[in-house]
Amino acid sequence: MTMLPARRFLPSLSLLAAFEAAARTGSITAAARELDLTQSAVSRQIKALESQLGVELFLRERQTIRLTVAGDGYAREIREALRRISSASLNLRANPHGGTLNLAILPTFGARWLAPRLGHFLALNPGITINLVTRIAPFDFRLDSIDAAIHFGDAVWPGAELMFLMQEETIPACSPAFKAAHRIAEPGDLLSVPLLHLTTRPDAWERWFTHAEVPFGSVHGMLFDQFATVSQAAIGGLGVALLPTFLFRDELERGDLVAAIDQPMASQQRYYLACPKERASYPPLVAFRDWILGEVAKTS
Repeated sequence: MTMLPARRFLPSLSLLAAFEAAARTGSITAAARELDLTQSAVSRQIKALESQLGVELFLRERQTIRLTVAGDGYAREIREALRRISSASLNLRANPHGGTLNLAILPTFGARWLAPRLGHFLALNPGITINLVTRIAPFDFRLDSIDAAIHFGDAVWPGAELMFLMQEETIPACSPAFKAAHRIAEPGDLLSVPLLHLTTRPDAWERWFTHAEVPFGSVHGMLFDQFATVSQAAIGGLGVALLPTFLFRDELERGDLVAAIDQPMASQQRYYLACPKERASYPPLVAFRDWILGEVAKTS
């Protein structure tokens, strides 16, 4: 069983709010105005907090205040804690029955594959509210108020349970004009054209050349942090990008993009639904997990 901290180390919300406002604004006057209190009331609350903690949080110099080193570190943690309390309260107001699922998504997967299907999930589960936030890399569930995440990578996430969703195939893609201008006909031709790289998949091109049995040295090119921008760069004729076919099927079917070389490669990594182990039985998450597995089965 998790032990709760002693009550003497749990200051009241009013004391913490006064301290956070003063720390953020750097002014007792500004904090008092924000909280609709008098300056003396805010000063008393901050002094009461310092007395309870036994630590000086501000240096007082004439009419100004300045955070101590300890106060600065404490302010950062308290600000995040208050943000999470506020977020939890807003979620509860939005759905007083507690049916809120906070889901971290990968930007392009979320926009192109998940979001168009979410209406179906919400229709099947009218009591559940889903909040979507973008996360490109794995994070610590203990430090973020997120119930689950869509993860692409290896089946490794410390402290989390992973459920396999799907594989993907990537293909070298570019604009039709780019392919014609550079006379791309064989895999080795890609070594002499601009290649577009995704920062979250730094060795993708090396893997593709190995897959295509093309000897290569260093592979350089422009860097992008999301598929949305790297795909637009490819459409705009800046180079060739390795793109998941299931996410860019529309562009390939319309002809905005073409296969520079029609040699798709199955990615070694996979898509997973990740969640902290203690949240695995949370009803909205269970409903979402069952639903997304059904959606994956329809498209496989």
